[in-house]
Amino acid sequence: MRKLINCLLLLVLCTGAALAQPAARITNVPDTSYTTYSDFQKNLKVYPFIKMVPDSPTTSVKESRNLVYCQIGNRALHIDAFIPAKSKLKAVPAIIMVHGGGWRSGNRTQHIPLAQHLAALGYACFTVEYRLSTEAIYPAPLNDIKSAIKWVRAQGKKFKVDTNKMAVLGFSAGGQIAALVGVTSGTNVFPGNNCNQSHSSDVQAVIDIDGTLSFVSPDAQETKNLQTVSYSAWWIGYPRTERLDLWAQASPLTYTDQNKVPFLFLNSNLERMHAGRDVFKKAMDEKHIYTEIVNFKDTPHSFCLYRPWFDDVVTDINSFMHKAFK
Repeated sequence: MRKLINCLLLLVLCTGAALAQPAARITNVPDTSYTTYSDFQKNLKVYPFIKMVPDSPTTSVKESRNLVYCQIGNRALHIDAFIPAKSKLKAVPAIIMVHGGGWRSGNRTQHIPLAQHLAALGYACFTVEYRLSTEAIYPAPLNDIKSAIKWVRAQGKKFKVDTNKMAVLGFSAGGQIAALVGVTSGTNVFPGNNCNQSHSSDVQAVIDIDGTLSFVSPDAQETKNLQTVSYSAWWIGYPRTERLDLWAQASPLTYTDQNKVPFLFLNSNLERMHAGRDVFKKAMDEKHIYTEIVNFKDTPHSFCLYRPWFDDVVTDINSFMHKAFK
């Protein structure tokens, strides 16, 4: 399987991934079907003890919201910055945060509470807007996130960021995007948009919260349900029965052999979101690249958004960052 995936990837890289994709699902109308509140209401029926974590600005964190990190024609892409107000360090590690929502819904406000809490611990955090599949299909979001990373580097002095200590974090679809950004660091795959081109889009660590690593491995939901046209198919632009090369290229597991950055996996009970994880972990262990898996038992997919699990998520991320950048 690995050899097949690598061959398919090589074919894509040689011919170009920008082959015409069906765009029937592009509506240019925002999909609001997934929000933290609607997800909370759904999960409350099964987990009546959960609590939402509020957006809570404090004096310990400087906030700059609705900044523009890239302009694509008339389309401005936005980012929010959460910076420690006081730090003994001249420059602090950064965490770029990618929201979930099936590549089609959700928005960057999803992780503002997490950004605030991690910034209070000494990290420069950035919540990023990227183009969803109602507006632009694969690989647009990858180029958007890499452009955001370049922007953070360009603004490094302003935000007192240590540009040699940058992590990308994502939840669900955002976790898959974050993982793909991480494993393609140091390559020309997904080069970013025409923004801050003189800066690198490389990251030095990845935090994947319930984001799949593969669309093509035997344990992938898409492999098990070939005929299902899911959100991932709307994002890739083809059903799983077509263009296996693109599905492989969009799978972080494809790049296992070249990965050089440490990973933290924070996982719920939802096994289908963990496709490829154990194979990846074994390969990283053999390469002596630090990779950690933390399982949150008896939790919904979106456990990272709610208490009682939120505080443990913050603790685990903080611990991993210390290990990754020791």
